Amino acid sequence: MTNRTLPRLASSILDVIGGTPLMELRRIQEALGLEGRLLAKLEHLNPGSSKKDRVALEIVRRAKADGSLREGQPVVEMTSGNTGTGLAIVCRALGHPFIAVMSRGNSMERAHQMSALGAEVILIDQCPGACPGQVSGDDLMIVQEATEKIVEERGAFRAHQFEREGSVLAHELGTGPEIWEQAEGAIDVFVDIPGTCGSFTGVARALKARKSSVRAYLVEPDCAPVLAGRAMTRTSHKIQGAGYARTNLALFEPELVDGYLQVTDDDAIRHARMLSEVEGIFGGFSSGAHLSAAVDLLRGPERGATVVFLVCDSGLKYLSTDLFA
Repeated sequence: MTNRTLPRLASSILDVIGGTPLMELRRIQEALGLEGRLLAKLEHLNPGSSKKDRVALEIVRRAKADGSLREGQPVVEMTSGNTGTGLAIVCRALGHPFIAVMSRGNSMERAHQMSALGAEVILIDQCPGACPGQVSGDDLMIVQEATEKIVEERGAFRAHQFEREGSVLAHELGTGPEIWEQAEGAIDVFVDIPGTCGSFTGVARALKARKSSVRAYLVEPDCAPVLAGRAMTRTSHKIQGAGYARTNLALFEPELVDGYLQVTDDDAIRHARMLSEVEGIFGGFSSGAHLSAAVDLLRGPERGATVVFLVCDSGLKYLSTDLFA
């Protein structure tokens, strides 16, 4: 048995959110003959199986502290499933009913998980002709409209993960400093694919504040590189919870970006399978997209660097898709 420090006794599920391991992908580095290092922050090991547990806790705690969330008041959020799962956990622990509003285009594992955790899950039909498993920006707008209506009808607090500062601070005060400490400051590059842009902005802020030479690369689906200022060629893709082709992301800070990268659905799938088969890390589509982008950097402009990325969520959330078929 290895000599390791065990976490302290937890008194609540909230106590085990965050503090996830950082792992060097030595097997992949060797298999691909890469010059440099790949470091993966295993956010899928949070209790809700994603990085969004941190965001849910930060948003709810801040809202309770400033009085915008009253005792026992319902909480509502539109979600692709990960923030909703985090909110289901946090709200149950703190005594708030939670209503998740989600597109039917997202994997049903996410809806089942939220429901099992005590959430009320309201599923919204996709746009006519949309592909199941591929949520577009238009699909998201329909979910947004339904969410606003439910908030008004229920007298609820809207979590607003796309706008609230907690989405960034969860990573600026938590994930980023953890990465820095675990890597002992040996970080050159951070890559991330944005959904709300909270993790990109938060982690990039934290790392750059500690080492100004850290480069932050923003990853987008190849069909929707809109933040890079390029045209969208297709309205949907398979990387759920990210790449919504929105240029009005309130949490996006372009000055933090040192470069833009694009990945295909096939890139994301192939590298997610590599994470699982070679390293035993069972991540989802976005985790595969991160690995794909990181490998491209080590084979190109960042040869020899240390690149870190997040394993955003668990592959268990995608068993009904073709990710591991």
